[in-house]
Amino acid sequence: MADALVSAVLQQLTAVVYQEIEQEVTLVVDVRKEAQKLKSTLQTIQAVLIDAEKRQVKEEAVKLWLDKLKATSYDMDDLIDEWNAFILTSQIAKKKVCSCVASPCFSFSKIVLHRDFAVKVKDLNKRLQVIGREKDTFSFDLIRANEEVQRPITTSFIDVSEICGRDQDNHIILNKLLSENSQEKRGLHIISVVGMGGIGKTTLAQLAYNDQQVKAYFDKRIWVCVSDPFDEIRIAKAILEALTEVAPNVIELETLLQKIHHSIERKKFLLVLDDVWTEDCTKWESLKHSLKCGSPGSKILITTRKENVANIMGSTTLFPLSQLSEEECWLLFSQVAFFGRSSEDCKGLEDIGRKIANKCKGLPLAAKVLGGLLRFKKSKEQWQSVLDSELWELEEAEKGIFPPLLLSYYDLSSTLKQCFSYCAIFLKDSVIEKDKLIKLWMAQGFFKGTKNKQVETIGQECFDDLAMRSFFQDFQKNENNSRILKCKMHDIVHDFARFLTKNECSMLEVTVANDPKIESCTEKGRHLVVVLEKGCSFPPFIYNFQKLRSLLIKSYNKNSSIGGALPKLFDELICLRSLDLSWCLIKEIPKEIGKLVRLRYLKLSNNHDLRELPETLCDLYNLQTLDLTRCRSLRTLPSGIGKLQNLRHLDNWETFRLRVMPKGMERLTCLRTLKELVVADVCNDSRTFTIGDLENLSCLQGDLKIRGLGNATDLTEARKAKLRNKKDLVGLTLNFDISTGRIGGEDIILEALQPPPCIERLEIRCFNGPLVFPSWLQSTTLAQLRRITLSNCRNWEYLPPLGKLPSLESLEMLNMERVKTVGVEFLGVTREEGQTSSPTPSPASSSSMIAFPNLTSLRFTNMREWKDWISCEISSTRGAEVDVAVMPRLHSLDIQTCPKLKTLPHHLLRLTSLKELSITWCPILSEYCRKEWPNISHIRDIRVDGVYVRRNGH
Repeated sequence: MADALVSAVLQQLTAVVYQEIEQEVTLVVDVRKEAQKLKSTLQTIQAVLIDAEKRQVKEEAVKLWLDKLKATSYDMDDLIDEWNAFILTSQIAKKKVCSCVASPCFSFSKIVLHRDFAVKVKDLNKRLQVIGREKDTFSFDLIRANEEVQRPITTSFIDVSEICGRDQDNHIILNKLLSENSQEKRGLHIISVVGMGGIGKTTLAQLAYNDQQVKAYFDKRIWVCVSDPFDEIRIAKAILEALTEVAPNVIELETLLQKIHHSIERKKFLLVLDDVWTEDCTKWESLKHSLKCGSPGSKILITTRKENVANIMGSTTLFPLSQLSEEECWLLFSQVAFFGRSSEDCKGLEDIGRKIANKCKGLPLAAKVLGGLLRFKKSKEQWQSVLDSELWELEEAEKGIFPPLLLSYYDLSSTLKQCFSYCAIFLKDSVIEKDKLIKLWMAQGFFKGTKNKQVETIGQECFDDLAMRSFFQDFQKNENNSRILKCKMHDIVHDFARFLTKNECSMLEVTVANDPKIESCTEKGRHLVVVLEKGCSFPPFIYNFQKLRSLLIKSYNKNSSIGGALPKLFDELICLRSLDLSWCLIKEIPKEIGKLVRLRYLKLSNNHDLRELPETLCDLYNLQTLDLTRCRSLRTLPSGIGKLQNLRHLDNWETFRLRVMPKGMERLTCLRTLKELVVADVCNDSRTFTIGDLENLSCLQGDLKIRGLGNATDLTEARKAKLRNKKDLVGLTLNFDISTGRIGGEDIILEALQPPPCIERLEIRCFNGPLVFPSWLQSTTLAQLRRITLSNCRNWEYLPPLGKLPSLESLEMLNMERVKTVGVEFLGVTREEGQTSSPTPSPASSSSMIAFPNLTSLRFTNMREWKDWISCEISSTRGAEVDVAVMPRLHSLDIQTCPKLKTLPHHLLRLTSLKELSITWCPILSEYCRKEWPNISHIRDIRVDGVYVRRNGH
């Protein structure tokens, strides 16, 4: 963590010096010298940090020295951030004055650094020089980042009688090792066991390696502990020695590989490569090629913490290893903890022992370490003390559980170290939203965007890297594209993050029964989570935490004391970069918020009574994320919001009362997220954002909902929006809900609002225009469109022809009041398309097409005039038959509140793909289905008016 922080500060210091040239900033000469001294001293200290971070686990003095270094580094970073905020404010003020002065622009001198900054730089330099001198007392080794870190050496030997659990995992691995199929005969079969440190990968490999069936099946078995770095010659020597039982005396890799090739040729072998870390495929390729001459059925078994390693090694099977079950973990723990105890002693300690074992969360290493700790503790009070302690506070955890995790931590870049350590701010076992985590990382400045790569993309890569290294688990994914949405951290990985950030991240729980004390947190902390119970006052001593960078307040029980604390909070905690005030019953944001000039992330979601935001919020020039989700009483946004030119994410989902967007938002050209845009009902008002102003927001991505399109009267403005050019949008809602009462014109507005071709989700709501479908909805240009919802299109008498959309999977039709018939036009089929290429087709000639080729889910709701659904029987104008396949992949059909609908079309009844049929409040159709039972009984699940008539074949 210290290494990561120092690296970040060094980058910042370098940037400050370059500001002289790039941003017309004049540094006082003394300050320039002091900044160079700071940089030089930091570089000297950085050279010993890898050794210091390793030694902090066992040496308290080193740990204290690192804490002092981190505190000073944080203060340096705060000072640099203050300087950058000053520069940004000055430049914005300069632009503002220039815009008010007639051309040529008013002349300004360079921005001169104020004296306070110079004094603070000198003070920090003195502090850092003291730290630099103190480092010499520890005799640190100068270890470069790419030097080998001491790692445990594994062997194949194991006492099977000491192993608890893993029976099912062992059975799966054995089946994979002992099976032989045609695919495996064609190439080398590589099985990778992937999981976090201490989860039992090596133990599972040892169990398989020593199994009697495995010994009998393979002609040769080789075990190599690879570790890091991946030394090809050492590994080749180890393999050759295992094959020949003679230590090789050659040193050339080519000779070694030739001998390996000769030794395994036409032999069935098992090679275990334990603890592989390298992601350099070139180090593995030559060795891999030398092993391809073994007999069919030869296997390579790899253990690694990193999924990417498994992919690079060319794994044919990837086996993610999960935690032990609760009972397995208890058996392993009790086997160690109760060794040599009487049955009476064991019985008396079992209840508390099970609770301690649960703290291990299925991690075998933790069960062994805690079991070993309690093996020599005899009294129940001693066991209770261990139970009451946080794992990261136990010395035994530092020495036994955390070292394997430290290896994974050392393998991270400085950026990833910061990103991982920051995760200590989340409550244990909490669900972590990936996008929120990335925005919090951004707010802390852990990474910067580049010309070719956006900062969000870098954040996504950091998350993926940590996920592939087993730092995250329990992923919740988008069902459509498998994109990770949420995750968790294993409790012990979370404890490890807390261990790394002991004096930086704190959690304060304020309950009625137990008033908090200031000693429970450190005033030098940088990140704080406050959990407030209902009825508890906001603890005033938090005002003293003036160095806080993150403050996340969890008010699950709707505590109302927070609003009154905000003015002083904003006065005192001016170093904040991230502030979460969601669910805090806040009715008003005080004007003092403008003092938080370093703030990048502000979450105000679910404050349902919040009506407005102060204009001073627009002074937060660094703000990147403003989350107003479900602030349902919010009526306006500040008129000066255009000043927030660093704003990237404005999340205003479900701000129902927001009826206008202020002019100036078009200047937010960095904006990536804008959940809802409101088209005002005030025509030609220069103070309001118009639909045409969307042109400037070219970076929008994700989902966009446009409300109030019924007020859009200017076709030129609609065309100016250029929605079709916003290539990063994936979801679009066009809602005509707010109307001026005019009649006509909506159809040409809708035509002008053509979505981008990459759109995946589309909704059209409350369209009042005539029966004129937009041309883009009938074409194949929306090739990636997967989901459509059409609702309350009151004047449409027919459904639009959507059958040609190649990727459409889900279609919903809601409240289409005038539709009476659904016919072949809905399929997108025309009679002309039935014509063959023959100039004079015979009556026997025919053609074919597929309507809705990928549709799996179809739903109709509240179509009260709908009577007929016509089957797709069509002939061409020249008499040729047209073979139309309709919805061949349809899985689910749901029809609700269509009281006049008589029948279902025959082409749907014949579908073997249809598995779910639900009919609700459709009396005529329900009766029809009862009569047609022989024709629909093949459908797996049939539900009528909420009652299953047939379910899962019964």
